[in-house]
Amino acid sequence: MTAGATGVQPTLRAVSDLHVGHRGNADVVDEIHPAHPGDWLIVAGDVAEKVDHVVDALERLAARFERVIWAPGNHELWIGRDDEGITSTTKYDRLVEACRAIGVDTPEDQYPLWTGPGGPAWVVPMFLFYDYSWTLVAGQPRADALAGARERRVVASDEFLIDPAPYGDAVAWCRDRLVGTTTRLARLDPAHPTVLVNHWPLLRDPTRVLRHPDFALWCGTDQTADWHRRYRAIACVYGHLHIPRTTVHDGVRFEEVSLGYPREWNGRGRPDPLTRQILPAPDGPQVRWVRGDGGMPRIARPADTGPYLEDER
Repeated sequence: MTAGATGVQPTLRAVSDLHVGHRGNADVVDEIHPAHPGDWLIVAGDVAEKVDHVVDALERLAARFERVIWAPGNHELWIGRDDEGITSTTKYDRLVEACRAIGVDTPEDQYPLWTGPGGPAWVVPMFLFYDYSWTLVAGQPRADALAGARERRVVASDEFLIDPAPYGDAVAWCRDRLVGTTTRLARLDPAHPTVLVNHWPLLRDPTRVLRHPDFALWCGTDQTADWHRRYRAIACVYGHLHIPRTTVHDGVRFEEVSLGYPREWNGRGRPDPLTRQILPAPDGPQVRWVRGDGGMPRIARPADTGPYLEDER
């Protein structure tokens, strides 16, 4: 049971980066169940690469949870052999249509209002993408930052597998998504706070623990740095980094809720339970890290008592 969860009241929960197309994650959806019939589930992207896999996983989850809210990740936008002849923008539109057909909320739908414990709060699934503004050196031109990353052999697969047409590039697609999303956020009733959901983190700070700092180029945009304050967030949910943890910025809780690839969680462990409680606010961090064998960080097991890495700062 997670910190703060009672099992007798509905909760808003979240998970991301299930990557069910990978053999070791193929059955992970079978493990995800509500603790209360009124539980909602946020799925913050990277369910799978194939449309059929994404829809199948979300449909199974929608049959268990009162409401499922999905935001896309970069893997849903990848163009593979099954997507020949379409662009990533078209694929996203098809996924939105498929989600609507099975009753799953998307970034294109009306934002639902969570009225359970910890609410009321708008749950805001977003698709914001990235614009290469998180450069290794502050103020560095994006072209130079990308060239430097390539020299250091750090290049996201997105560069080969995402086709943003009719937009000229990822920057233009990101700009359009930002404009459309800010317009919708400005129309929300300000009487209620928000839970902001995006596959990519809204702040750069969480990327500073990446093993390869250049990868931050494919992780977000400077344009969202103040959104948690501007749009009255009581929690922000994201994935993408495959580093599940809780951080607090300006008094707002940021939850990285990913599972990740089997080769990652087999070594450093995985959150237990897999889904993270977002509302009501838990009593403390639900995922803690300790130093394992050789000093390498791993997710604490129930029997571990510390010292936790966050306590060493």
